[in-house]
Amino acid sequence: MTTDSAAIRGIDITTYLIKDYDRAIAFWRDTMGLTIAMEYGGMGAEFELADGATFGLWKMDDGSWHPNNSVLFSVADVHAAVARYKERGVHFEGDGHIEETPGCFMAFAKDSEGNGFMLHQRKV
Repeated sequence: MTTDSAAIRGIDITTYLIKDYDRAIAFWRDTMGLTIAMEYGGMGAEFELADGATFGLWKMDDGSWHPNNSVLFSVADVHAAVARYKERGVHFEGDGHIEETPGCFMAFAKDSEGNGFMLHQRKV
């Protein structure tokens, strides 16, 4: 594995936006048989799969929803990664604003075709 803290190391999580938290959790937990690994107060949850991959569901704070999925690319240092990729012309929301949650740091970006992705640094 590379020691370059700004390099993409892998995929931490793939996510779907959801409209109805309880309905979505019930589908993925009860119908599909996934076990919740982390839950975020009715706004989101993560399911860790047998192969170590993580799948997440997120309800937007502002109630907005659209069919969407996103990839969260793992980096060791999200601040260094945002700086590097901004220099290379990557468009970041909020001019590279880094959002902090209890478990991670995230920067929201778009690729050349307008697809969203995130640079993601876990705290643990």
